[in-house]
Amino acid sequence: MRDFFPDGFYTARDRLRASLAQVRGFYPAARLERYPLPYAPELAIEWITAVPPHPQRLLILTTGLHGVEGYVGAAIIQLFLADFLPRLDAHTSGLLLVHPLNPWGMQQRRRVNGRNVDLNRNFFLLNDPEAYSPAINPAYDGLVDFLNPARPARSMTAADGLFAAGVARMLATVGVEGVRAGTLLGQYRFPRGIYYGGTAPEPEAAWLAETLRAQLARYAQILLIDVHTGYGPRTQMSLVNSTREAATAAELARRFDYPLVVKTVPGEFYAIRGDMVDFAYQLAAAEFPNRRLYATAFEFGTLGDSTLAGLRSLQALVLENQEYWYGSTPRAYAAVKRRFDALFDPAESSWRAKALADARQALAGILHAEGFIPGGSTHDTH
Repeated sequence: MRDFFPDGFYTARDRLRASLAQVRGFYPAARLERYPLPYAPELAIEWITAVPPHPQRLLILTTGLHGVEGYVGAAIIQLFLADFLPRLDAHTSGLLLVHPLNPWGMQQRRRVNGRNVDLNRNFFLLNDPEAYSPAINPAYDGLVDFLNPARPARSMTAADGLFAAGVARMLATVGVEGVRAGTLLGQYRFPRGIYYGGTAPEPEAAWLAETLRAQLARYAQILLIDVHTGYGPRTQMSLVNSTREAATAAELARRFDYPLVVKTVPGEFYAIRGDMVDFAYQLAAAEFPNRRLYATAFEFGTLGDSTLAGLRSLQALVLENQEYWYGSTPRAYAAVKRRFDALFDPAESSWRAKALADARQALAGILHAEGFIPGGSTHDTH
């Protein structure tokens, strides 16, 4: 198996930059551009843009919205370049490859950006009356002390015991679904808390919003794929769709010849406020209603989708955030990082091979169905 997975932030960055020559083999005028972060100008969102002579459709592939997830995202970009770039119609199909959307988070191996904002809870239309409202998700108030312990992480044994006790209390009062919904929806009141969505568009979100607006103005058809890790079954990547997508999950599964397609609704996935894929649909409907848009997320599960796996995932988030704000002993720090990396950037070769196989199958099905590539087997291996 070719090693598409980078060993660090700068390796991933340099690979994207080196890919420009490969893209120029098909799009001679392709460019590499960058947007330095206002609060950390040494870091930048970087992207390759390739405009065809007769622009009809555009593929946008974004990675690293949740910074640490950008390592798997970098691998998916390299897979796309190796397997699918040569099959595109370079006369009519454009490309926008973005890596990473959250460079600070990726460099620091955190999920959030440099202001502790979960960027996938930060996307709202400017005229949305509920944007960044503290009234969103009042259930979080009852979970805040459990989710955001304000003390150093000194002992993993103690941390595990306290988390287990907290879980028992929360399950007795609100149940599993209450914990899930009250956590994952996002919150807009506790700046040091997990799943914090901010008080205004973050620079990364504002950049992407303007980029989407410019591309919707240029192309009649846009396909947006955003790469994530951490949630869902370990053995099968999920295609996660907005509730604003008209087609049902079953219809999309048939269209793309892909076995696991869900929407962000309870029972299939989970509800999110300020979601980037939702925002793309809202923006298109509000300002470009004559455009054809399909937007989706590739979600690579890591620990599994059982209740126990969900609690392990939650604890990894809680511990990482606790350690960042309140510190830890060196031994606890190493354990926290191991758990966090296992949740978002697994190192096992078998997991990585399956992730690439799933991405290859999904890309083949979607790109064919959306008219970017001719038909062919969705199970090719290399």
